[in-house]
Amino acid sequence: MPMPWLAIAAAAVAAWVFGAIWFGLLGRPWAIGLGLMPPDPSAPRGNPPVFALVFSLVAEFVMAVILDGLLTQIAGPQFGLLPALVGAFFVWLGFVAPAIATNYAYQKRPWPVYAVDLGHWLGVLLIEGAVLSLLA
Repeated sequence: MPMPWLAIAAAAVAAWVFGAIWFGLLGRPWAIGLGLMPPDPSAPRGNPPVFALVFSLVAEFVMAVILDGLLTQIAGPQFGLLPALVGAFFVWLGFVAPAIATNYAYQKRPWPVYAVDLGHWLGVLLIEGAVLSLLA
């Protein structure tokens, strides 16, 4: 079965834009919690992490490819919005959230950082599922 590459690319870009907005709003407390930024708001900011931005777009493209394949196998090639959202939620709940929780437990990361990351990846998967269901 051919892959819906345009839908996959659109899902990845939509998820990436969501991440830019999410971290635009919550990035400062997230970065402070990780020790990447001083708590003083007047401190100078560093350069944007270009490699990380490109890497995240590629990672979200890979996630969209796999999510499309998974949803197609489970719900059929013309999966609807509700199955896509439910499937994306369970991928997040069963794979993403536990993996992040395990890493953060060993790294002793603060809970607010965990919450920001968890919310981001939930949003990414739900957006990708929605876009794939609408465009594929």
